[in-house]
Amino acid sequence: MRLTITDPDRLGTIMLPGGRMLGYAERGPADGVPVLLCGGAGWSRWLGFDAPDMRLVTVDRPGLGASDPCPGRTLLDWADDVAHLVAELGLDAPRVVGFSQGAPFALACAVRGVAAAVAVVSGGDELAHPVFAECLPPDIRGLVDLVASDPAAAEAEFAAFGDPDAMWRMSVEGSPAVDRDVYLRPDFEAAFRRALSEGFAQGAGGYAHDTVLHLSRWPFDVADIAVPVDLWYGGQDTNPTHSPDFGATLARRIPGARRHFLPEAGGALLWTHAEQIVRGDR
Repeated sequence: MRLTITDPDRLGTIMLPGGRMLGYAERGPADGVPVLLCGGAGWSRWLGFDAPDMRLVTVDRPGLGASDPCPGRTLLDWADDVAHLVAELGLDAPRVVGFSQGAPFALACAVRGVAAAVAVVSGGDELAHPVFAECLPPDIRGLVDLVASDPAAAEAEFAAFGDPDAMWRMSVEGSPAVDRDVYLRPDFEAAFRRALSEGFAQGAGGYAHDTVLHLSRWPFDVADIAVPVDLWYGGQDTNPTHSPDFGATLARRIPGARRHFLPEAGGALLWTHAEQIVRGDR
């Protein structure tokens, strides 16, 4: 396993139409292969991953880190924000990676035509889709039902729970040994805790709204995605909000999608298999 954790090489913000600020960070050479990361729940731009010859752009979703809130936003609104960032930075047809809760945000970029290709890594599936009606764990089923019946109450509940320490514990506690070996490395823990601390610097509102968007029906049909999509799941992944069937249903719903199932890997695939993911290996 090749695993390196580095700080961003460049930090920046852009002003979006309407005056909102969008924060981002870059790693790697400016002329590298452009890859844009939609990170996990509550992350800021400070956590990324490394692969050779890659220009990685990590972006703060609205209300997280350096990005201004955007009340009432949707997944497709996020894709429009990313389109402005891609144009501003001169990125040439970026590959978009969505990790964990970032998966629907990455897929929205594909629907909007912003992404040349998408890699979903340990990705949160569309848990509110009827196909999962009978197979979700009871606690996750309860959250999905609450979002459907009273999204404002659900968002308030997520905001009351969300803070950097709670998100750290949720990521580490109950994880398999293969993931704890990554998360508890001193350099990774420091980077992850910093990303969460900055992600929640404006409060829990950004994380809470993201979670509502993830657990709602998505405002697009993944069958309309026309770019290559690779789905990466580890068989040891124990996170119940990722996918009940490790992406098998999602792969069948997306035309031409390729599913990569690694039985011995965990949810930390983004770091343990970064080079394969960026290359799109079969």
